[in-house]
Amino acid sequence: MRDEDRPLTRNIRPGEPPLDRAGYEEAGGYRALKAVIGRRDPGELLDIVKDSGLRGRGGAGFPTGMKWGFIPMGPDAPKQKYLIVNADEMEPGTFKDRFLLEGDPHQMVEAAIVAAWIIQASDVYIFVRDAYRRATDLLRAALAEAREAGYLGRNILGSGYELEVHLHTSAGRYICGEETALINALEGKRAVPRQKPPFPQSSGLWGRPSVVNNVETLYNIPHIVLRGAEWYRGLGKGADGGTKLFGASGRVKRKGPWELPMGTPLRELLEAHAGGMHDGHGFRGLLPGGASTGFLVDEHLDLPMDFDPIQNAGSRLGTGALIVLDDRTSLMGMLRNLEHFFARESCGWCTPCRDGLPWVERILAAFAAGRGTAEELDILEMHTRFCGMGKTFCAHAPGAIMPLETALKYFRDDFERGLTRAA
Repeated sequence: MRDEDRPLTRNIRPGEPPLDRAGYEEAGGYRALKAVIGRRDPGELLDIVKDSGLRGRGGAGFPTGMKWGFIPMGPDAPKQKYLIVNADEMEPGTFKDRFLLEGDPHQMVEAAIVAAWIIQASDVYIFVRDAYRRATDLLRAALAEAREAGYLGRNILGSGYELEVHLHTSAGRYICGEETALINALEGKRAVPRQKPPFPQSSGLWGRPSVVNNVETLYNIPHIVLRGAEWYRGLGKGADGGTKLFGASGRVKRKGPWELPMGTPLRELLEAHAGGMHDGHGFRGLLPGGASTGFLVDEHLDLPMDFDPIQNAGSRLGTGALIVLDDRTSLMGMLRNLEHFFARESCGWCTPCRDGLPWVERILAAFAAGRGTAEELDILEMHTRFCGMGKTFCAHAPGAIMPLETALKYFRDDFERGLTRAA
Protein backbone atom coordinates (compact mmCIF):
# COMPACT_ATOMS: atom_id res chain seq x y z
CA MET A 1 0.00 0.00 0.00
CA ARG A 2 1.08 3.58 -0.65
CA ASP A 3 1.85 5.78 2.36
CA GLU A 4 -1.18 7.95 1.61
CA ASP A 5 -3.36 4.86 1.88
CA ARG A 6 -1.95 4.05 5.32
CA PRO A 7 -3.02 7.05 7.42
CA LEU A 8 -2.52 5.26 10.73
CA THR A 9 1.01 3.92 10.27
CA ARG A 10 2.59 6.04 7.54
CA ASN A 11 5.10 7.53 9.99
CA ILE A 12 5.97 4.29 11.78
CA ARG A 13 9.27 2.61 10.97
CA PRO A 14 9.71 -0.55 13.10
CA GLY A 15 13.05 -0.62 14.85
CA GLU A 16 13.47 3.15 14.65
CA PRO A 17 12.49 5.74 17.28
CA PRO A 18 9.26 7.67 16.67
CA LEU A 19 9.28 11.09 15.09
CA ASP A 20 9.70 14.08 17.37
CA ARG A 21 7.56 17.17 16.80
CA ALA A 22 9.84 18.60 14.11
CA GLY A 23 9.94 15.32 12.23
CA TYR A 24 6.20 14.81 12.60
CA GLU A 25 5.48 18.28 11.22
CA GLU A 26 7.89 17.74 8.35
CA ALA A 27 5.91 14.58 7.50
CA GLY A 28 2.67 16.58 7.45
CA GLY A 29 1.75 16.30 11.09
CA TYR A 30 -0.32 18.94 12.90
CA ARG A 31 -1.73 20.15 9.58
CA ALA A 32 -5.22 19.14 10.69
CA LEU A 33 -4.83 20.93 14.01
CA LYS A 34 -3.70 24.15 12.32
CA ALA A 35 -6.49 23.88 9.74
CA VAL A 36 -9.38 23.45 12.17
CA ILE A 37 -8.67 25.06 15.57
CA GLY A 38 -10.47 28.39 15.46
CA ARG A 39 -10.97 28.07 11.69
CA ARG A 40 -13.53 25.31 11.07
CA ASP A 41 -16.96 25.04 12.62
CA PRO A 42 -17.22 22.03 14.97
CA GLY A 43 -20.67 21.15 13.62
CA GLU A 44 -19.35 21.05 10.06
CA LEU A 45 -16.48 18.80 11.13
CA LEU A 46 -18.85 16.51 13.01
CA ASP A 47 -20.87 16.06 9.82
CA ILE A 48 -17.68 15.01 8.00
CA VAL A 49 -16.94 12.39 10.67
CA LYS A 50 -20.50 11.10 10.43
CA ASP A 51 -20.35 10.93 6.62
CA SER A 52 -17.03 9.06 6.75
CA GLY A 53 -18.73 6.06 8.34
CA LEU A 54 -15.90 5.67 10.87
CA ARG A 55 -16.85 3.00 13.42
CA GLY A 56 -15.16 2.49 16.76
CA ARG A 57 -12.02 0.37 16.57
CA GLY A 58 -12.14 -0.76 20.19
CA GLY A 59 -14.39 -3.74 19.48
CA ALA A 60 -18.01 -2.61 19.56
CA GLY A 61 -17.93 -0.82 16.20
CA PHE A 62 -20.38 1.93 17.16
CA PRO A 63 -20.45 4.81 14.62
CA THR A 64 -18.10 7.49 15.94
CA GLY A 65 -19.93 10.49 14.50
CA MET A 66 -23.22 9.30 15.94
CA LYS A 67 -21.61 8.85 19.34
CA TRP A 68 -20.22 12.38 19.27
CA GLY A 69 -23.57 13.71 18.08
CA PHE A 70 -25.11 12.98 21.48
CA ILE A 71 -22.80 15.51 23.17
CA PRO A 72 -24.67 18.75 24.00
CA MET A 73 -23.39 21.67 21.95
CA GLY A 74 -24.12 25.36 21.66
CA PRO A 75 -24.14 28.29 24.09
CA ASP A 76 -26.28 26.49 26.66
CA ALA A 77 -24.06 23.37 26.79
CA PRO A 78 -21.95 22.76 29.91
CA LYS A 79 -18.55 24.44 29.74
CA GLN A 80 -16.79 21.38 31.08
CA LYS A 81 -16.86 18.47 28.65
CA TYR A 82 -14.38 15.62 28.45
CA LEU A 83 -12.79 13.47 25.77
CA ILE A 84 -11.40 10.26 27.23
CA VAL A 85 -8.92 8.14 25.26
CA ASN A 86 -9.12 4.46 26.14
CA ALA A 87 -5.53 3.20 25.92
CA ASP A 88 -6.07 0.50 28.57
CA GLU A 89 -5.53 -2.23 25.99
CA MET A 90 -5.93 -5.60 27.74
CA GLU A 91 -7.73 -7.78 25.18
CA PRO A 92 -5.65 -10.98 24.91
CA GLY A 93 -4.03 -11.24 21.50
CA THR A 94 -4.38 -7.50 20.82
CA PHE A 95 -1.48 -5.06 20.60
CA LYS A 96 -2.53 -2.53 17.95
CA ASP A 97 -2.87 0.51 20.23
CA ARG A 98 0.54 -0.11 21.75
CA PHE A 99 1.99 -0.25 18.23
CA LEU A 100 0.46 3.13 17.40
CA LEU A 101 1.35 4.87 20.65
CA GLU A 102 4.96 3.70 20.60
CA GLY A 103 5.35 4.27 16.87
CA ASP A 104 3.74 7.70 16.43
CA PRO A 105 2.82 9.39 19.73
CA HIS A 106 2.43 12.86 18.18
CA GLN A 107 -0.42 11.55 16.03
CA MET A 108 -2.22 10.63 19.26
CA VAL A 109 -1.72 14.16 20.55
CA GLU A 110 -2.96 15.78 17.35
CA ALA A 111 -5.92 13.40 17.09
CA ALA A 112 -6.96 14.14 20.66
CA ILE A 113 -6.80 17.92 20.15
CA VAL A 114 -8.74 17.85 16.87
CA ALA A 115 -11.40 15.52 18.32
CA ALA A 116 -11.67 17.72 21.40
CA TRP A 117 -12.26 20.78 19.19
CA ILE A 118 -15.07 18.98 17.35
CA ILE A 119 -16.97 18.17 20.56
CA GLN A 120 -15.71 21.37 22.26
CA ALA A 121 -14.15 19.48 25.15
CA SER A 122 -12.39 21.40 27.90
CA ASP A 123 -10.07 18.53 28.85
CA VAL A 124 -8.73 15.27 27.44
CA TYR A 125 -7.78 12.31 29.59
CA ILE A 126 -5.57 9.63 28.05
CA PHE A 127 -6.12 6.50 30.15
CA VAL A 128 -3.08 4.22 29.63
CA ARG A 129 -2.55 0.80 31.15
CA ASP A 130 0.30 0.62 33.61
CA ALA A 131 2.24 -2.00 31.63
CA TYR A 132 2.62 0.40 28.68
CA ARG A 133 5.59 2.20 30.25
CA ARG A 134 7.33 3.07 26.98
CA ALA A 135 4.10 4.38 25.45
CA THR A 136 3.51 6.52 28.53
CA ASP A 137 7.01 8.01 28.41
CA LEU A 138 6.70 8.80 24.71
CA LEU A 139 3.28 10.38 25.16
CA ARG A 140 4.54 12.52 28.02
CA ALA A 141 7.41 13.80 25.86
CA ALA A 142 5.08 14.44 22.89
CA LEU A 143 2.64 16.37 25.08
CA ALA A 144 5.48 18.54 26.39
CA GLU A 145 6.62 19.32 22.82
CA ALA A 146 3.05 20.13 21.75
CA ARG A 147 2.56 22.44 24.71
CA GLU A 148 5.85 24.20 23.96
CA ALA A 149 4.63 24.80 20.39
CA GLY A 150 1.39 26.39 21.62
CA TYR A 151 -0.85 23.48 20.63
CA LEU A 152 -2.10 23.00 24.20
CA GLY A 153 -3.08 25.30 27.04
CA ARG A 154 -4.74 28.69 26.76
CA ASN A 155 -5.57 30.46 23.52
CA ILE A 156 -4.35 27.71 21.19
CA LEU A 157 -2.93 29.30 18.01
CA GLY A 158 -4.65 32.57 18.95
CA SER A 159 -8.09 30.98 18.60
CA GLY A 160 -9.29 31.60 22.15
CA TYR A 161 -9.74 27.84 22.56
CA GLU A 162 -8.33 26.38 25.77
CA LEU A 163 -7.55 22.68 26.21
CA GLU A 164 -5.53 20.54 28.57
CA VAL A 165 -4.52 16.92 27.96
CA HIS A 166 -3.93 14.81 31.06
CA LEU A 167 -2.05 11.51 31.00
CA HIS A 168 -3.50 8.99 33.47
CA THR A 169 -1.70 5.72 34.16
CA SER A 170 -4.19 3.09 35.24
CA ALA A 171 -3.73 0.29 37.73
CA GLY A 172 -4.83 -2.04 34.95
CA ARG A 173 -8.03 -4.10 34.84
CA TYR A 174 -9.66 -5.58 31.77
CA ILE A 175 -13.05 -4.24 32.86
CA CYS A 176 -11.75 -0.71 32.20
CA GLY A 177 -12.33 -1.47 28.53
CA GLU A 178 -15.99 -0.85 29.39
CA GLU A 179 -16.36 2.91 29.12
CA THR A 180 -18.30 3.57 32.31
CA ALA A 181 -15.97 1.35 34.36
CA LEU A 182 -13.09 3.39 32.94
CA ILE A 183 -14.86 6.59 34.01
CA ASN A 184 -15.31 5.24 37.54
CA ALA A 185 -11.61 4.38 37.65
CA LEU A 186 -10.69 7.91 36.53
CA GLU A 187 -12.79 9.27 39.38
CA GLY A 188 -10.88 7.10 41.86
CA LYS A 189 -13.73 4.66 42.36
CA ARG A 190 -13.96 0.90 41.98
CA ALA A 191 -13.82 0.00 38.28
CA VAL A 192 -17.32 -1.36 37.81
CA PRO A 193 -19.76 -0.52 35.01
CA ARG A 194 -22.49 2.04 35.59
CA GLN A 195 -26.17 1.67 34.95
CA LYS A 196 -27.18 3.20 31.61
CA PRO A 197 -28.96 5.53 31.06
CA PRO A 198 -27.68 8.10 31.73
CA PHE A 199 -25.07 7.61 29.03
CA PRO A 200 -21.65 9.28 29.33
CA GLN A 201 -22.47 11.79 26.60
CA SER A 202 -24.96 13.41 28.96
CA SER A 203 -23.49 12.47 32.35
CA GLY A 204 -20.03 10.98 32.32
CA LEU A 205 -16.82 11.95 34.09
CA TRP A 206 -17.76 13.89 37.25
CA GLY A 207 -21.29 14.15 35.92
CA ARG A 208 -20.25 16.14 32.85
CA PRO A 209 -20.77 15.24 29.16
CA SER A 210 -18.04 12.84 28.12
CA VAL A 211 -16.99 10.71 25.15
CA VAL A 212 -14.76 7.64 25.42
CA ASN A 213 -12.91 6.55 22.27
CA ASN A 214 -10.32 3.93 21.48
CA VAL A 215 -6.79 4.94 20.42
CA GLU A 216 -7.05 3.55 16.88
CA THR A 217 -10.42 5.23 16.35
CA LEU A 218 -9.00 8.66 17.12
CA TYR A 219 -5.90 8.22 14.93
CA ASN A 220 -8.26 8.42 11.94
CA ILE A 221 -9.70 11.82 12.83
CA PRO A 222 -6.98 14.24 11.58
CA HIS A 223 -6.93 12.49 8.19
CA ILE A 224 -10.71 12.48 7.85
CA VAL A 225 -11.08 16.22 8.53
CA LEU A 226 -8.22 17.07 6.15
CA ARG A 227 -9.05 14.78 3.24
CA GLY A 228 -12.80 14.31 3.59
CA ALA A 229 -15.37 11.61 4.09
CA GLU A 230 -15.39 10.38 0.50
CA TRP A 231 -11.63 9.78 0.53
CA TYR A 232 -11.92 7.84 3.78
CA ARG A 233 -14.78 5.67 2.59
CA GLY A 234 -12.79 4.90 -0.56
CA LEU A 235 -9.98 3.30 1.45
CA GLY A 236 -12.18 0.33 2.39
CA LYS A 237 -12.97 -2.65 0.19
CA GLY A 238 -16.51 -3.18 1.42
CA ALA A 239 -19.31 -1.47 3.29
CA ASP A 240 -17.05 -0.11 6.05
CA GLY A 241 -14.67 2.66 5.08
CA GLY A 242 -11.10 3.31 6.07
CA THR A 243 -8.25 1.06 7.05
CA LYS A 244 -7.78 -1.17 10.07
CA LEU A 245 -4.84 -2.47 12.05
CA PHE A 246 -5.09 -6.25 11.84
CA GLY A 247 -2.83 -8.66 13.67
CA ALA A 248 -2.25 -12.35 14.23
CA SER A 249 -0.89 -14.64 16.93
CA GLY A 250 -0.61 -18.39 17.23
CA ARG A 251 1.21 -20.87 15.00
CA VAL A 252 1.51 -18.55 12.02
CA LYS A 253 4.75 -17.73 10.24
CA ARG A 254 4.51 -13.94 10.61
CA LYS A 255 2.95 -11.94 13.40
CA GLY A 256 1.19 -8.62 12.81
CA PRO A 257 0.17 -5.88 12.90
CA TRP A 258 -0.60 -4.66 9.37
CA GLU A 259 -2.64 -1.66 8.28
CA LEU A 260 -4.98 -2.89 5.56
CA PRO A 261 -8.26 -1.81 4.00
CA MET A 262 -11.42 -2.64 5.88
CA GLY A 263 -13.02 -5.58 4.12
CA THR A 264 -9.73 -7.40 3.47
CA PRO A 265 -10.64 -11.11 3.19
CA LEU A 266 -9.85 -13.24 6.19
CA ARG A 267 -7.97 -15.72 4.01
CA GLU A 268 -5.67 -12.97 2.73
CA LEU A 269 -4.89 -11.97 6.32
CA LEU A 270 -4.08 -15.53 7.32
CA GLU A 271 -2.21 -16.72 4.26
CA ALA A 272 -0.62 -13.65 2.65
CA HIS A 273 0.10 -11.35 5.58
CA ALA A 274 0.51 -13.86 8.43
CA GLY A 275 2.30 -16.23 6.05
CA GLY A 276 0.05 -19.21 6.72
CA MET A 277 0.56 -21.90 9.34
CA HIS A 278 3.93 -23.07 10.61
CA ASP A 279 5.22 -26.10 8.74
CA GLY A 280 3.66 -29.25 10.16
CA HIS A 281 0.74 -27.40 11.73
CA GLY A 282 -2.74 -27.50 10.26
CA PHE A 283 -5.41 -24.83 10.57
CA ARG A 284 -8.45 -25.58 12.75
CA GLY A 285 -10.03 -22.21 13.45
CA LEU A 286 -9.45 -18.71 14.74
CA LEU A 287 -10.87 -15.96 16.89
CA PRO A 288 -11.08 -12.99 14.48
CA GLY A 289 -10.97 -10.08 16.90
CA GLY A 290 -9.22 -10.98 20.12
CA ALA A 291 -10.11 -13.39 22.90
CA SER A 292 -13.71 -12.22 23.41
CA THR A 293 -14.90 -13.18 19.93
CA GLY A 294 -16.30 -16.43 18.56
CA PHE A 295 -14.47 -19.08 16.54
CA LEU A 296 -14.55 -19.01 12.77
CA VAL A 297 -13.44 -22.04 10.76
CA ASP A 298 -12.35 -22.91 7.23
CA GLU A 299 -15.79 -22.23 5.73
CA HIS A 300 -15.50 -18.60 6.84
CA LEU A 301 -12.07 -17.76 5.44
CA ASP A 302 -13.41 -15.93 2.39
CA LEU A 303 -15.43 -13.49 4.50
CA PRO A 304 -14.43 -9.82 4.35
CA MET A 305 -13.15 -8.41 7.62
CA ASP A 306 -15.98 -5.91 8.03
CA PHE A 307 -18.23 -5.54 11.06
CA ASP A 308 -21.48 -6.92 9.65
CA PRO A 309 -20.23 -9.98 7.70
CA ILE A 310 -18.26 -11.25 10.70
CA GLN A 311 -21.21 -10.65 13.01
CA ASN A 312 -23.56 -12.41 10.61
CA ALA A 313 -21.23 -15.43 10.73
CA GLY A 314 -21.72 -15.65 14.50
CA SER A 315 -18.62 -13.83 15.72
CA ARG A 316 -17.40 -10.21 16.00
CA LEU A 317 -14.75 -8.19 14.23
CA GLY A 318 -13.63 -6.93 17.66
CA THR A 319 -10.10 -5.59 17.56
CA GLY A 320 -9.19 -7.38 14.31
CA ALA A 321 -6.51 -9.45 16.07
CA LEU A 322 -6.56 -13.07 14.89
CA ILE A 323 -5.86 -15.75 17.49
CA VAL A 324 -5.20 -18.85 15.39
CA LEU A 325 -5.84 -22.41 16.62
CA ASP A 326 -3.75 -25.16 15.03
CA ASP A 327 -4.21 -28.93 15.07
CA ARG A 328 -1.47 -29.53 17.66
CA THR A 329 -2.77 -27.13 20.29
CA SER A 330 -5.26 -28.42 22.84
CA LEU A 331 -8.59 -26.70 22.33
CA MET A 332 -9.52 -27.44 25.96
CA GLY A 333 -6.27 -25.94 27.16
CA MET A 334 -6.83 -22.83 25.04
CA LEU A 335 -10.41 -22.40 26.27
CA ARG A 336 -9.43 -22.97 29.89
CA ASN A 337 -6.67 -20.36 29.59
CA LEU A 338 -9.09 -17.82 28.13
CA GLU A 339 -11.79 -18.45 30.73
CA HIS A 340 -9.21 -18.25 33.52
CA PHE A 341 -8.33 -14.75 32.31
CA PHE A 342 -11.94 -13.63 32.03
CA ALA A 343 -12.89 -15.11 35.41
CA ARG A 344 -9.97 -13.34 37.06
CA GLU A 345 -10.83 -10.04 35.39
CA SER A 346 -14.53 -10.05 36.28
CA CYS A 347 -15.43 -7.04 38.39
CA GLY A 348 -17.75 -9.26 40.45
CA TRP A 349 -20.76 -6.99 40.04
CA CYS A 350 -23.26 -9.56 38.75
CA THR A 351 -23.78 -13.24 39.54
CA PRO A 352 -23.57 -14.90 36.09
CA CYS A 353 -20.15 -13.35 35.51
CA ARG A 354 -18.76 -13.50 39.06
CA ASP A 355 -19.76 -17.12 39.75
CA GLY A 356 -20.38 -18.50 36.26
CA LEU A 357 -16.98 -17.88 34.69
CA PRO A 358 -14.95 -19.60 37.46
CA TRP A 359 -17.39 -22.51 37.24
CA VAL A 360 -16.81 -22.76 33.48
CA GLU A 361 -13.05 -22.69 34.03
CA ARG A 362 -13.21 -25.57 36.53
CA ILE A 363 -15.28 -27.70 34.16
CA LEU A 364 -12.92 -27.04 31.25
CA ALA A 365 -10.01 -28.11 33.44
CA ALA A 366 -11.82 -31.42 34.00
CA PHE A 367 -12.37 -31.89 30.26
CA ALA A 368 -8.74 -31.03 29.53
CA ALA A 369 -7.70 -33.79 31.96
CA GLY A 370 -10.17 -36.27 30.43
CA ARG A 371 -12.48 -36.23 33.44
CA GLY A 372 -15.50 -34.46 31.94
CA THR A 373 -19.02 -35.76 32.44
CA ALA A 374 -22.21 -35.53 30.40
CA GLU A 375 -23.78 -33.47 33.17
CA GLU A 376 -20.90 -30.97 33.03
CA LEU A 377 -21.28 -30.71 29.28
CA ASP A 378 -24.88 -29.67 29.86
CA ILE A 379 -23.69 -27.14 32.44
CA LEU A 380 -21.32 -25.62 29.87
CA GLU A 381 -24.24 -25.30 27.45
CA MET A 382 -26.29 -23.68 30.20
CA HIS A 383 -23.59 -21.06 30.80
CA THR A 384 -23.58 -20.02 27.14
CA ARG A 385 -27.19 -18.95 27.71
CA PHE A 386 -26.98 -17.54 31.25
CA CYS A 387 -23.83 -15.51 30.49
CA GLY A 388 -25.14 -14.30 27.14
CA MET A 389 -26.00 -10.79 26.04
CA GLY A 390 -28.83 -9.25 28.05
CA LYS A 391 -28.33 -11.57 31.00
CA THR A 392 -25.49 -9.66 32.66
CA PHE A 393 -24.78 -6.09 33.76
CA CYS A 394 -22.26 -5.42 30.98
CA ALA A 395 -20.71 -7.18 27.97
CA HIS A 396 -17.81 -8.81 29.86
CA ALA A 397 -19.43 -12.22 30.38
CA PRO A 398 -21.07 -12.37 26.92
CA GLY A 399 -17.66 -11.74 25.35
CA ALA A 400 -15.97 -14.22 27.65
CA ILE A 401 -18.45 -16.97 26.83
CA MET A 402 -18.37 -16.48 23.04
CA PRO A 403 -15.27 -18.67 22.42
CA LEU A 404 -16.88 -21.49 24.43
CA GLU A 405 -20.24 -21.16 22.70
CA THR A 406 -18.70 -21.39 19.23
CA ALA A 407 -16.25 -24.13 20.26
CA LEU A 408 -19.23 -26.27 21.30
CA LYS A 409 -20.67 -25.68 17.82
CA TYR A 410 -17.58 -26.34 15.68
CA PHE A 411 -15.42 -28.62 17.82
CA ARG A 412 -17.92 -30.86 19.56
CA ASP A 413 -15.68 -33.90 19.08
CA ASP A 414 -13.08 -32.39 21.40
CA PHE A 415 -15.64 -32.31 24.21
CA GLU A 416 -16.81 -35.82 23.37
CA ARG A 417 -13.24 -37.08 23.60
CA GLY A 418 -13.05 -35.65 27.08
CA LEU A 419 -16.08 -37.75 28.00
CA THR A 420 -14.61 -40.87 26.37
CA ARG A 421 -11.41 -40.66 28.37
CA ALA A 422 -13.43 -40.17 31.55
CA ALA A 423 -15.25 -43.44 30.85
